[in-house]
Amino acid sequence: MKNQHDQSYKLLFSEPRVIRDLLTGFIGEDWIEKLDLDSLERVSGSFVTDDLRDRENDVIWRARFGDEWCYVYLLLEFQSTVDRFMALRTMTYVGLLYQDLVKQKQLTRSGKLPPVLPIVLYNGERRWSAPVNVRDLIQAGPGSLAHYRPDLSFLLLDEGALVADQQFSSEARNVVSAIFQLEHHRSPADAVELIGLLVKWLQTPEQTDLRRHFVIWIKRVLLPNWVSNEEQGGWQALNELSEVHNMLAERAKRWPEQWKQQGLAEGRREGREEGREEGRQEGRKEGRKEGRQEVKQDVARNMIQQTSLDDQTIAQVAEISIELVSELRQEIERSN
Repeated sequence: MKNQHDQSYKLLFSEPRVIRDLLTGFIGEDWIEKLDLDSLERVSGSFVTDDLRDRENDVIWRARFGDEWCYVYLLLEFQSTVDRFMALRTMTYVGLLYQDLVKQKQLTRSGKLPPVLPIVLYNGERRWSAPVNVRDLIQAGPGSLAHYRPDLSFLLLDEGALVADQQFSSEARNVVSAIFQLEHHRSPADAVELIGLLVKWLQTPEQTDLRRHFVIWIKRVLLPNWVSNEEQGGWQALNELSEVHNMLAERAKRWPEQWKQQGLAEGRREGREEGREEGRQEGRKEGRKEGRQEVKQDVARNMIQQTSLDDQTIAQVAEISIELVSELRQEIERSN
C-alpha cells in the first residue's frame, strides 16, 4: 500500500498544473513571482545512494529564474510517523542532485551550482516535530568546530496542519489544496464535494492525463478506506473522474448506515457469545446489555478508524455521547 501511495502521488506531481499550484499556493515568498512558470519542465530524478537505494519516487522540476534555472526537489515519501532525520536525508539527496548536475555540466553562467528548493510533503496524522535543518541534528562541538556544521533546510508542507488552519480555500481552484483536503477530509460528503470541484476545474482536453492520474490516486489511496475489498473490483473499470464522482456521490449516502449495521452485527455476535458463556439468565441479560453498548462503541470505532467524520457526527450515528467518542478516539491514537 505504501508503494502504491507513493507511486500514485508521483503521477499527480508529475503534472505541470500540480507543480504550478504547489508553488503559487503554498510557497509564500516573493521570489516565486519571478519564476517563469511557463518554462516548468520535468527533470530525471533517478539517483542512487551508496547503499544502492533508488530515489525514483522523488520528483524534480525546474523553472527559469531570469537567465538561470531554479530546481524544485519534491521528496515524495509518505509515512505515518515523523522522521527525525529527514533533514539529514534531504541533505544527502540534494547532494546527489548537485553531483548529477556537475556531471551534466548544468551550472550557472558564473560556473556555480543552481539554487535548489527541497520540499518535503508530510501527510501523517501527528504534527511534524522533527528539525527541518540538518544543523539542528548535529552537536555543535567545542570552539570553532561549531562553524563547520552543515546548514541546509528543507521546506516542510505538513498537510494536516495546513488543512486544519484552513488557509487555502477551495474557491482558489488550487488542485494541491484539494489533494491535501481529500487526504484529511472530515466526512465522505466533503470528499465527494472536493472531487466534484476537481471535475469542474479539469474539464479541458489538455488536462486528460491529470484527470486520469487523480482517478488512479483516488482508487489506490482513498477508496480502500471507503469500501470493502470485495466491492473495490467494480470500481477498477472507472477511468474518468466524473464517473468516480458520480458513483461516490451515490454510495456516500449509504456509508453511515452501512458502518452502523456492521457495528450492530459485530456487537450482536459479541453479546450472544458473552451470554452463552455466562450460562445463566442474568448473565444473558447482562451480556445483551453490554453487547448493545459495545455495538454502539464498535460503530464509533469503525467510523473513527475508517472515516474523517467529526466527533459530533459520529456521536449522532452511533447514539453515544460526544465525550465517549472523544475517549475512544484518544484510545485509538494511543494504540497506534
